[in-house]
Amino acid sequence: MSSHVLEGNWSQLKGKVREQWGKLSDDDLDQIAGRRDQLVGKLQEKYGLAKAEAEKQVNALFS
Repeated sequence: MSSHVLEGNWSQLKGKVREQWGKLSDDDLDQIAGRRDQLVGKLQEKYGLAKAEAEKQVNALFS
């Protein structure tokens, strides 16, 4: 899923993100606002993931 599609459908996708990564708060999701790089960064911060692993998980969820 491209970054533009992710941003455009963010309100619908937030539930899917919340199911996958429950440590992300509503404030985190508002800050991310559908930006893939912000989501990857928050996953690194909240879950202690390496950037490559966070990107892999994001790609898996939205592919």
